[in-house]
Amino acid sequence: MGAILQQTSRLPRVITALALCVGLSIGAKGAAAQSSLITDISSHLISVTSDFTGTELLLFGAIELDSEEVGPGTGDVLVTVRGPERKVVVRRKERVAGIWINTESVEFLKVPSFYAIASSRPVEEIASPEMLQRLRIGPERLRFQPDRLGEASEDFEAALIRRKSQERLYSDQDAAVYFLGNKLFRATIDIPANVPVGDYIAEFYLFKDGELLSATSSPLFIKKSGFGRMIYEVAHEHPAIYGMTAILIALFAGWLASAIFRKE
Repeated sequence: MGAILQQTSRLPRVITALALCVGLSIGAKGAAAQSSLITDISSHLISVTSDFTGTELLLFGAIELDSEEVGPGTGDVLVTVRGPERKVVVRRKERVAGIWINTESVEFLKVPSFYAIASSRPVEEIASPEMLQRLRIGPERLRFQPDRLGEASEDFEAALIRRKSQERLYSDQDAAVYFLGNKLFRATIDIPANVPVGDYIAEFYLFKDGELLSATSSPLFIKKSGFGRMIYEVAHEHPAIYGMTAILIALFAGWLASAIFRKE
């Protein structure tokens, strides 16, 4: 069955709707210039089945700045997608007496399990480091919170980001925002097969000359479906029953294999 991606709209219809709504104003920057940012995503629900191999998420929108054209070189759009927050333990291994053992560990709280970014230009050219840090744009600016104060270090944070990147759960500027004319834009984010289930959020930012003009967000839900969803819910809501069932299945499989080999 693969991934069941529930499309909320087709791109041509979306572009038509956005063209009609582009005059709406969502945010303002001073009295001289009013900006609007109208956005949506291709699906607010991604259902993960047993043979899910990943998918692509389309993010799109329209922007407008009074009396000026907004497009490449005159305005910038930055999009982030971040996943459910989890506790993560990072361990340091060292060689002691010829054996590799865990010598130190740090537990981080509220770590996004998924993070991806798309932008019309490199983020360092869009906004100042202080602005990017305040908005937590980029994996290196997520500000991981350690379980106990004073135990965090740059090495552990860098190791966490490196591991997430290797698992394709963190990406930094792997995707680009493309303008369709001067006002419409689109971007695609790769959702890998090992993406965690949970509640996600897509955030859209509109910048001009390094200043944040407007921001908005859209929810995204990634859920298991079918038989895999039933197993997932039982494992998390009734762990004792799940464990006993797993043991019984393993015992039955062993007995069945033994009986088959005895007959042969």
